[in-house]
Amino acid sequence: MAKRRTAIKRSKKTITSGVVHIQSTFNNTIVSVTDEAGNCLSWCSSGAKGFKGSRKSTPYAAQIVTKEAIERAKTIYGLQSVGVNLKGPGTGRESALRTIATCDVKITYIRDVTPIPHNGCRPPKRRRV
Repeated sequence: MAKRRTAIKRSKKTITSGVVHIQSTFNNTIVSVTDEAGNCLSWCSSGAKGFKGSRKSTPYAAQIVTKEAIERAKTIYGLQSVGVNLKGPGTGRESALRTIATCDVKITYIRDVTPIPHNGCRPPKRRRV
């Protein structure tokens, strides 16, 4: 007689507050929803949603991606309030932010965490002619 495996039931975590990281470049938009400690709850990107080429960096793609990531985190973990970290110079920043506001989650803060070079790269050697 075969042994039956008993499934271990995992308790669902309820995480009410989290952080949405939006990385918007000129080529793609990636949205990650994490808890306060930085553990990833859900993520989505334009390429994963089926956008190809230059359509990945559009505001519409950012809107679709943000809605997908937020809704997934809301249904699985019960997310209610989020902080927003925006990174990069892409066109999807504002539309992603507006989408978060329409998804019935409270926005506690908005931060721009785009890396800024203090002195930049070392310049090339002087040209000798």
